[in-house]
Amino acid sequence: MSAPGALMARDTVATGSAVLRHQLVLAALCAGYGVGAGLGWGSEQLALIMGDFGLSAAALVAAVSCLLYARTEECRFRSAWLLFSLSSFMACAGNAVWGWYEVVLAAPVPTPSAADLFFMCFAPPAIVGLLVLAKRPVSRAGWVCLGLDAWLIGGSLLTLSWSLALAHTAHAQGESVAPAALALAYPLLDIVLVSMVLALHFRRSPANRSAVNTAIAGLALTVVCDALFTSPLLRESYRSGQLLDAGWFAGSLLLAYAPWGARHASRAAGGRPSGPRRPGRPLGGSLAALTPYLAAAVCTLGILYSVTQDRRVDRVVVITACTVVLALVVRQGIMLLDNIALAQELAQKENHFRSLVQGSSDVIMIAAPSGVLRYVSPAATKVYGRDAEELVGSELASLIHPEDLGRVVHELRRFLAAQPADEPTTRMECRFRSGTGTWLNVESTVSRHQGGLIFNSRDVTERVRLQAQLQHNAEHDPLTDLPNRALFTARVRGALAGRRSGDQGTAVLFIDLDGFKGVNDRLGHQAGDELLIQAARRLAESVRAGDTAARLGGDEFAALITGDGGCDQSARELQVHEIADRLRLMLSQPYTIDGAEVRVAASIGVAFAEPSISPTDLMRNADLAMYRAKAGGKDRVELYAPQMQADVVRRTELATRLRTALHDGEFALLHQPVVSLTTGRISAVSAQARWRSAQGILFTPAEFLRVADEGNRAAELGRWLLEEAVEQAAERGRLGHPTPVSVRLSARLLLDRSLPLGSIEALLTRHQLPSGALIIELADSDPRISFDELEQRLVALRRLGVRIALDGFGSGYAAINALRRLPVDVLKLDRGLVEGVVESARLHKITSGLLRIARDLGMHSVADGVDVPEQVLALRAMGCTHGQGMAFSGPLDEYRLRRALVRDEYPVPAGMALPLLTAGIPQARNGSNSETRVPPT
Repeated sequence: MSAPGALMARDTVATGSAVLRHQLVLAALCAGYGVGAGLGWGSEQLALIMGDFGLSAAALVAAVSCLLYARTEECRFRSAWLLFSLSSFMACAGNAVWGWYEVVLAAPVPTPSAADLFFMCFAPPAIVGLLVLAKRPVSRAGWVCLGLDAWLIGGSLLTLSWSLALAHTAHAQGESVAPAALALAYPLLDIVLVSMVLALHFRRSPANRSAVNTAIAGLALTVVCDALFTSPLLRESYRSGQLLDAGWFAGSLLLAYAPWGARHASRAAGGRPSGPRRPGRPLGGSLAALTPYLAAAVCTLGILYSVTQDRRVDRVVVITACTVVLALVVRQGIMLLDNIALAQELAQKENHFRSLVQGSSDVIMIAAPSGVLRYVSPAATKVYGRDAEELVGSELASLIHPEDLGRVVHELRRFLAAQPADEPTTRMECRFRSGTGTWLNVESTVSRHQGGLIFNSRDVTERVRLQAQLQHNAEHDPLTDLPNRALFTARVRGALAGRRSGDQGTAVLFIDLDGFKGVNDRLGHQAGDELLIQAARRLAESVRAGDTAARLGGDEFAALITGDGGCDQSARELQVHEIADRLRLMLSQPYTIDGAEVRVAASIGVAFAEPSISPTDLMRNADLAMYRAKAGGKDRVELYAPQMQADVVRRTELATRLRTALHDGEFALLHQPVVSLTTGRISAVSAQARWRSAQGILFTPAEFLRVADEGNRAAELGRWLLEEAVEQAAERGRLGHPTPVSVRLSARLLLDRSLPLGSIEALLTRHQLPSGALIIELADSDPRISFDELEQRLVALRRLGVRIALDGFGSGYAAINALRRLPVDVLKLDRGLVEGVVESARLHKITSGLLRIARDLGMHSVADGVDVPEQVLALRAMGCTHGQGMAFSGPLDEYRLRRALVRDEYPVPAGMALPLLTAGIPQARNGSNSETRVPPT
């Protein structure tokens, strides 16, 4: 048991013990008074005191108790308890006056006296209080029947009492009106009170039933004692303090205890509602129906008693009996008419509900407690495909799917054990056998019915199918029908949280199709979709039965390889690597689309589960490994290593700092001289950016340009580089150094709307840069760039006096096409050719051929990355006119650059002279971003 439950149980036991103590104290007081009265209290004076003032004190306690309870918030019938308090106070006053005469004045009580007035005022408030407690009739006929029932009880009691004693009393006191009336007033009021008690006992409100029962018991005990007191036998011999007073004493204490005892009993029960009542005919209703006949029987007994005693039947008995019979006839007539109306209403409602049940599209079934169907509505034929008569008498359990039966039985047992007020109905779903033998999904609302159950059922098979389809669509890719990212993530989470969560053999594979975008652009999206469908089919067929293949979006797929619990981690890694390589080979095989053969490759990243790793981290690791595979040359498998995450963190931090580096002035512009290979004169300078971060770290273009491309900062950096280079070139020209400056820009930036043609013209005009002083190096050969647009843009720039250089010549598939279509003035050899031109005969021949092409086309040539004198001699011998590199100078700041321009000569090895480049040379950025990596000095 939980701590709160134990505490509540302890409080309940404590409250129950308190109730028992109160009841024992009450019983002890009543028994003590009864023993004292039976023994005469030991003296006549004490008997008088206890018989008068003792009863007065008990009645006062009852009056105060009822008054206090009426002032509490939980009292629902405040007026009734106030009336009971007033009635008890009348009894208190009457006994006090009686004791004043007998004890204080030591004189006989006169007849009539004030005590008689108070005693007669005891019954009316109690009668009205009982009326307040009664359940009010809902119709006029009910009020009439209530009055008739009261008269039937009162008249019969009056008939019997008159025959037994009251007639004798009336005749004996006939000579004096006041004594006779007083003698008859007590029994008549008692008869009225008894009539109300009996008539209302079976009509009282269910609220606070225990308190009302106790109060009625106290009043009934008082009435019985009053009846015994008015009988001729006891009245003649009655003295205060006798045993009859114990009944009045107990009646007052019961009335005083009634509200508070019921309150404590409710607390002892812990506020729990009582259990459900067993079905059956209520006892109170049966006795209420027998009330008229019992009254007539009592009346008949009164008349028979007079006849058997050879007495003349008194006129009071005859008149009362006649009124009782008349009241009985009237009441039965009213009940007959009421029963006829109720029968008609019941038949109408029954027909109405029968029509509703039979016309309803839902199947209504009534099952007995044993589970046997007692009624099935006709809708079963349409819904279940079975006749209702066929289902009646069959076991409900035989119609429910065996897999659902245990759950249904458990739910029904739980529902029947619950309180009806707390849970009037319940709902459940199960599969139900149809007439064709198939299973239908049925939803039922279950309610109680006379110990059994009512099932209101409907066929929800289509809804269940639709929900299943919607669930499938939400978890699967609509094109390939593979699990999507959400379902794949859920299965990864399940694999990591399952019984093999510590198995590091579980692995996630991220797969990207290399070249898929080219297929989309070349053949169209429909062909691309067909390729994805075929790739998904190959992937699903290649993984094992317990593994999961999924499409994450676009041309990205994934696979979950679950571990087998093996301990040899290296063997497991080798096995997963073989699976990944098999998938790579399978996905890289040719695809047949619309009769044409299409090829793509697959880059796969593999990440293994580690202890306490989350699904998000595991999938992120596989994604990083996949991008490393693409960066490493594509069509390969790459295993995740922790260094990959460190590189991502470093690039992210670098990109974050790069966002504000331009605005914070952390970039500096350097220039590297472009030198004639024959004279050593400076023909142009190549503008290069350097970034020195606030932390003092110097980043070369190879580092920050890659981050700029990823963070879409390349355009902003290119505009800054162009503006700074033009501004400083104009300043040097005004100081007498009109050396052309080359700026490396990408073709994408030249076509970007953020750098319109007019902005370059405005820049040249603003700084008054002469024609030919600006050289733009075309830096990339992106196949997505339109050559038509690029050609138009370059032609427009040449009209402004801007010279065009083709950077990185000798690398990239679009070099020849660019050379054929674009207006190029200068060819700049890729440094990859220059680095091996001395050692490799093959590169020597390739470089020589490219320079011959440039010479035949009338273009100037520049070699990038000339670092040693041997390269200068070799390039000059092949016809290269200019070079830049460490063989002459590294990148220089503005101060050192001006000193170099003043000197305007670098030593070159002696050799054969070649034509001089008189125009500037551009510098562009190729795929490797390979400027000379020398920090400014």
